[in-house]
Amino acid sequence: MTSRTSRQDWELFADSLAIKGQAFINGEHTDAVSGDTFSCISPIDGRTLTQVASCDLADANIAVANARATFESGSWAHLPPAERKKVVIRFAELIEENGDELALLETLDMGKPIRYSKAVDVNGAARAIRWSGEAVDKIYDELAPTPHNEIGMITREPIGVVAAIVPWNFPMLMACWKLGPALASGNSVILKPSEKSPLTAIKLGELALEAGMPKGVLNVLPGYGHTVGKALALHMDVDTLVFTGSTKIAKQLMIYAGESNMKRVWLEAGGKSPNIVFADAPNLDVAAASAASAIAFNQGEVCTAGSRLLVEASIKDAFVAKVVEQLKDWQPGHPLDPQTQVGAVVDQQQLDTVLGYIEKGTQSGATMVCGGRRVMPDTGGLFVEPTVFDNVNNEMPIAREEIFGPVLSVITFDTPEQAVAIANDTDYGLAAAVWTSDISKAHKTAKALRTGMVWINHYDGGDMTAPFGGYKQSGNGRDKSLHAFEKYTEVKATWIAL
Repeated sequence: MTSRTSRQDWELFADSLAIKGQAFINGEHTDAVSGDTFSCISPIDGRTLTQVASCDLADANIAVANARATFESGSWAHLPPAERKKVVIRFAELIEENGDELALLETLDMGKPIRYSKAVDVNGAARAIRWSGEAVDKIYDELAPTPHNEIGMITREPIGVVAAIVPWNFPMLMACWKLGPALASGNSVILKPSEKSPLTAIKLGELALEAGMPKGVLNVLPGYGHTVGKALALHMDVDTLVFTGSTKIAKQLMIYAGESNMKRVWLEAGGKSPNIVFADAPNLDVAAASAASAIAFNQGEVCTAGSRLLVEASIKDAFVAKVVEQLKDWQPGHPLDPQTQVGAVVDQQQLDTVLGYIEKGTQSGATMVCGGRRVMPDTGGLFVEPTVFDNVNNEMPIAREEIFGPVLSVITFDTPEQAVAIANDTDYGLAAAVWTSDISKAHKTAKALRTGMVWINHYDGGDMTAPFGGYKQSGNGRDKSLHAFEKYTEVKATWIAL
């Protein structure tokens, strides 16, 4: 296997790469029925990577029909779990074997540094698929407590046809969080990637077929949310819709489900996560480094980004100075350079959004401590400096609204109760972190926070064994862990008189 250790290595690989942009339906690459396409433009330098099929209702109808036929045939759904397990694990192995190509597609498509496309996205995607494959033949059904002359069985069955709409910030990883349990459970899946980042999803369709999944088990429909996404959400023969993306779109998908067949809808939506640092944190240098990475990693395009930094007033000035110093290591660079920590923002629209919030922060009276500028414009790419605002109050737009960019709001507090009140004063409830040496304070604060995940003395912890999801307008249901299988199965009660 070729080892690629320099920007030049990756650029040479990119020059040789044949990028596919067709849909993947019933085991074959295909153009959209309409023949329409859209340009896939790299945020690294503005060049067009390929033309991508712009699917719509006609394509959704074909994909759903094929997915339903495959499901009803039992060629996948009726396989013993141990047999599906083998295929799903082979799928994970193929992701690893094609890791360089998948990482390069991800970086070219949405701008993240190649080092993280490899270490986080490819490795995480393979791990997610493999974990679900390993789990599926270890999940037991139940027997109810019954009289001696009756038996009550509680069983889980695959739900049928699943539509998965995934975001542009971690296109492959978020897809695999959903594909793992959905496919391992025996469902047929239609994957709809964001129009901003469709390339790895198309490749995943190929690899699933190569792994041994029957045609029609995994279909991929690139296109826009208001066309093919809407078509899937309204489709009368889609049984479950799973989604990761904005709260605004999540709400609309719930409406579509109600207007159609009351399909199950599982949503992982936005966040405005508080990162709470008490004066008695065990190591303020470590906390500062974590605060910097929590806002700068993946260009801040992370639903769990620690975008609200709540700092105890007595240490605020010194701690903010530490964070600013740490951010010097998180400056934008060329995404194909393996040393780069911060890449390009996904597209011009998102860059304008981030710069617009930076302007709002200044207009609201917050103090910009560092950053705030677009950089490297001569490359043709879309790069912005990590930005820190001090003297923020929780009513400012930069503190209340999800920016999805590297913009950090610093808010002070005096007591644990005040910290919790500020942290919970948000529409969201995805994640939070607490830094303290006091174990009692840590537990009390964690219990009081209205979030689906809390990390103590670190940020963004957990693995495939821990559920991922939020409270309030951050969504419902959970990705990862055995809890994820609940979204892709129906519960059946069978009562037998002996």
